[in-house]
Amino acid sequence: MSRIRILPENLANQIAAGEVVERPASVVKELLENAIDAGASQIGIQVEGDGTRLIRVIDDGSGMDQDDVLLCLERHATSKITSLAELGSIRSLGFRGEAVPSIASVSRMRITSRPAAQALGTQLDLRFGKVLKVHEMGGSPGTAFEITDLFGNVPARKKFLKSTRTELAHIEEVVKNYALARPELGFSFSVDGREVLHLPAGLDTPRSRAERIFGKVGGALVELGLQVPAGNDETVPGVSGFLLPPDAPAAARLRIFVNGRAIHDRLIAHAVSEGLQNYLMKGRGPGGVLFLTMPLVSVDVNVHPTKQEVRFHKPTAVHQAVVAAVQTAMAVYQQTLKQEIFRPTPAGPGMAQTQSTPVMAYSPVSAYPPPAVRESMSLFKTAVGAQPVVLQNAPVKEQPPVSSEIGAEIQRAFAAEQPEPSAVSGEEAAPSPRGLRYLGQVLDTYLLCATENGLLVIDQHAAHERLLFESLKRQFASKKIARQALLFPKVLECTLEENQILKQYAEEIAALGVEIEDFGGGSQVVKAVPAVLGRSSVEEVMAGIFSRFSEAGAGKGGVRAEEVLSDMACKAAIKAGQSLTAREAEALLEEMQRADIFSHCPHGRPVAKSFTPHDIKKWFYRG
Repeated sequence: MSRIRILPENLANQIAAGEVVERPASVVKELLENAIDAGASQIGIQVEGDGTRLIRVIDDGSGMDQDDVLLCLERHATSKITSLAELGSIRSLGFRGEAVPSIASVSRMRITSRPAAQALGTQLDLRFGKVLKVHEMGGSPGTAFEITDLFGNVPARKKFLKSTRTELAHIEEVVKNYALARPELGFSFSVDGREVLHLPAGLDTPRSRAERIFGKVGGALVELGLQVPAGNDETVPGVSGFLLPPDAPAAARLRIFVNGRAIHDRLIAHAVSEGLQNYLMKGRGPGGVLFLTMPLVSVDVNVHPTKQEVRFHKPTAVHQAVVAAVQTAMAVYQQTLKQEIFRPTPAGPGMAQTQSTPVMAYSPVSAYPPPAVRESMSLFKTAVGAQPVVLQNAPVKEQPPVSSEIGAEIQRAFAAEQPEPSAVSGEEAAPSPRGLRYLGQVLDTYLLCATENGLLVIDQHAAHERLLFESLKRQFASKKIARQALLFPKVLECTLEENQILKQYAEEIAALGVEIEDFGGGSQVVKAVPAVLGRSSVEEVMAGIFSRFSEAGAGKGGVRAEEVLSDMACKAAIKAGQSLTAREAEALLEEMQRADIFSHCPHGRPVAKSFTPHDIKKWFYRG
């Protein structure tokens, strides 16, 4: 007697349900996709309890006649594809023909549907996959699926569900996903009769829909819009969407769509993170919504039972396109921030404007001191590895070295006449970059500036660190990082692993400004170090390099080198708790104004925080 048997249809459906119907949110996803495929313009989702008590999805799509209502319960019955050739270019969200019979096998289901061209519709009731009754009835055009007692016949599955709050969060995520993917459609979502989401049809643009879904995220959304030029490889996608600002709440999540299909994809998520490198804080991931549009033949959607994963024909090209799109968007975002912060100020009393210099807004208390005071101040000597700032008749306070670019600007500022003390900081008040009025320093760490839109607070260390980092990156790319030769070369006893690092990454380490030679017997002699780290010990410099280049999963040599540059910038930058004169602060602000990237330090901490007049009024209960 044969040991192999054909499974009963209902058992086969229950097995399929184990793949397709993981939790109540899976039911909502499958029914939402069917509603969108049916051409609906308005979709309503109603849930009770955690979704096992009731899920109702109502749409105004094309509807089904009685024959189709019965056929949709059969496995592999679908209106989406008819031939093998179509499997390689699927346009619809659903196509397998497994969702409805799988859901029906583990629930009580009622289907009510009516095509617009027919006067009457059809209602069908099922209990765990068995048809109870089917009859004609009136109703609105479209289809309604009502699912109750989900997993009622498989209590083991029900036992593995999470809390009601968690299951509802998963359902809400599914609804928001497709609301983002189809901003032209209307969606309503209610839980236990309470409306959670209401999005009318035909009113939203992609940006306004994203703003509705994401709510207040601490800043404007970063728009992506990389389009593929004509003639490019067809496997390269068009990339669009909206990213949350890098300093948005840590709970932000990234939603990814390929040709309108919501998917999970580590490759794309990694590409977004790489594009946001040196903007995100450690431990935080990117958030927002990303849309990839590409030829259907360039992506295989038939690789996962729930269609939540895809396979790209050329994944490397997709990865590179996403990285480029994110980097381009962040560059535009920097310019937008710069325009908001350093916007031009109309010329007027206390302001100067020439064709060769930007408009400067002066503090009302700004005035130059008498010659006797000016003569008592020394000029600021600065260059890579220069001596610390020393003011005559004042205690000597050691300052860290600054970059040649920033230092040159500060040198010019110190060479100019010094104004008298500011009313805020007790120091000098000075001209500010356009759109800003420098007020003073707080806690020897934060620079306060008045803007047209309120108050701007700048973290001096984070700001200077980013500027140094970008300067060092340019020098590294051209292999022109300044070196400081050691008067007495330092011999280091290196481990086998450290010697291997020096050999494997010799080119990158040399480009970082380190001159090192094999001294024999596992020893290395260091003859020069990066000039910006001239005050650090040789052991400290090399320990930082060995640490970065030995990290597991840190990427290729160039990526590791950037991390070393980030560490170098951090050590060389103005420190928190370091007192700055107004001229030094002004030089830093002017350098920020000229920079292409300035909003976040290389470790992802924000450089500036703005407070609107409304924010300030609320502090004093005036708003």
